Amino acid sequence: MKHRLPLALASFVLLAIAALLLAWPRAQHVPSGSKQAWAPTAGNIARGAYLAKAGDCAACHTARGGQAYAGGRAVDTPFGRVMAPNITPDRETGIGAWTADDFWNALHNGIGRDGRLLYPAFPYPNTTKVSRDDADALFAYLRSLPPARQPNQPHALRFPYDSQAALAAWRLLYFKPGVFQAEPARGADWNRGAYLVEGLGHCAACHSPRNQLGASGQGLQGGLIPVLGWYAPSLASKDPHLAQLLQTGVSPNGAVYGPMAEVVGRSLQHLSEGDIGAMTAYLGSLPAERGAPRPAPLPSESLMKLGERIYDRHCVDCHGKDGRGALGADGAPAYPPLAGNRTLATREPVNAIRIVLNGGFAPSTKGNPRPYGMPPFSQVLDDAEVAAVVSYVRASWGNAARMVTAPEVNGYRAVPLD
Repeated sequence: MKHRLPLALASFVLLAIAALLLAWPRAQHVPSGSKQAWAPTAGNIARGAYLAKAGDCAACHTARGGQAYAGGRAVDTPFGRVMAPNITPDRETGIGAWTADDFWNALHNGIGRDGRLLYPAFPYPNTTKVSRDDADALFAYLRSLPPARQPNQPHALRFPYDSQAALAAWRLLYFKPGVFQAEPARGADWNRGAYLVEGLGHCAACHSPRNQLGASGQGLQGGLIPVLGWYAPSLASKDPHLAQLLQTGVSPNGAVYGPMAEVVGRSLQHLSEGDIGAMTAYLGSLPAERGAPRPAPLPSESLMKLGERIYDRHCVDCHGKDGRGALGADGAPAYPPLAGNRTLATREPVNAIRIVLNGGFAPSTKGNPRPYGMPPFSQVLDDAEVAAVVSYVRASWGNAARMVTAPEVNGYRAVPLD
């Protein structure tokens, strides 16, 4: 018995070394077109600024209340805490000493300037698709920012996830670098949309299911985001109002809240109509979710009656007796409809629970600068009452999602919003 542990450790070390040797040669190098591609010209900087918005880079690389892109925001994962680094041009604590090749290597291959493998909380499995020209323009923009002298904070990951050997093994299984390859038969709009959704926009980081080792699955069929505690729905959508939803945060069919409100507010609203149209064209071409959902058992009559009484007391003035929501004075969507709302139809009721408990606002955007808000009810309704009203709206007006229980509500009552 005493020799088994050393033997196991030796086997792990040998496997880790093999993984390291196999993983690093997978890195690719694509040369830049010219030094002018990352030169600090007005054109390169403007293009890079747009690409940074498209990739929502500031969301992770800016701590709340901190200087933009100076890092320090924590990302809590099932494997521990990952700290976003400083990507301002400070030479000692940021990327001021980096070359354009160093930046490309991080974005495309997930390898830092010091040669260390980066953790996939930085979404290089998606940004590997970004073209070298776009990477160079993004580098030019980041180099134009005011430098922030803010040292990077260490990650706090559990063993063995904190080891380069384990990370190399993960990459060997789940990561293959490669620039986006267009499909000429699909047309320019479809390819532009695919490039933005699958690459710089890294939509799969939230909207694809993940396995136990944190690797994203194929497709954009939705899944629970353990990092954020929300459910990201399938992006395979035939919604004719999807472009409006992505660019303004509201549409006749619903509104965005939670992490997606931040994405719309910081990123998508700044994209051109052409790029939003290309993204919706691509998303509209995706195959529908596999298999028809199994019919959910209806909540009991007593639960529905309780939910209806709570709805009539707290919700009907905004969302309507028929669940169709309401328009503002300007004719724009104000209170989202609940009838046919995709948020209510998902198998996981987490989003509806969190919105009822914590309230929230759709993002303030150019197309909807003064969004209507949802008040929090966590101090008004207990767990059983929240479960009843969420169950009621998930089973009314043509909705047919499963009922919600009080323990489910309680599990999210103390979950932070961020």
